[in-house]
Amino acid sequence: MMKAIEILLKPRLQLLQLIDSLDLHLLNNVPAGFSNNIAWNLGHIIAAQQGVCYLRAGLQTHISTEMYELYKPGTKPEKFISQPEVDDFKALFKSTLDQLEQDYKDGIFSNYTPWTTRYGVAINNIDDAISFLPFHDGLHHGYILAQRRALLGKQL
Repeated sequence: MMKAIEILLKPRLQLLQLIDSLDLHLLNNVPAGFSNNIAWNLGHIIAAQQGVCYLRAGLQTHISTEMYELYKPGTKPEKFISQPEVDDFKALFKSTLDQLEQDYKDGIFSNYTPWTTRYGVAINNIDDAISFLPFHDGLHHGYILAQRRALLGKQL
């Protein structure tokens, strides 16, 4: 499972580099045609990983309940996301994966509840969940790229 965590981490780190030059107002701007913004997508990637891995296994998340509720699937930006919050997201991009790797090694995911994603993918255990995450992260990575292009236009 170490390779799967690396497959999640490397694109996350690249994504952070890609948005590093964007100011807080651009991160919070919802481009025309979108229902969310770059900052929300960052929080959502983290919240979704916590839900898919921890909540589905009957475990506590490693993020606050408030953060999970703001960025879980089915939500949209409810407020301006502050610089400290964005900085937290950036740190959580790596730390939540480090924690997932440790928790996996410790075998804490023994009570995983099977479910089927909205894309028709059956997730039966933590291995399936971790295997699904690169698809989900990639989907939101694509949204962020499209939002960045919509915000910056020909400046790219």
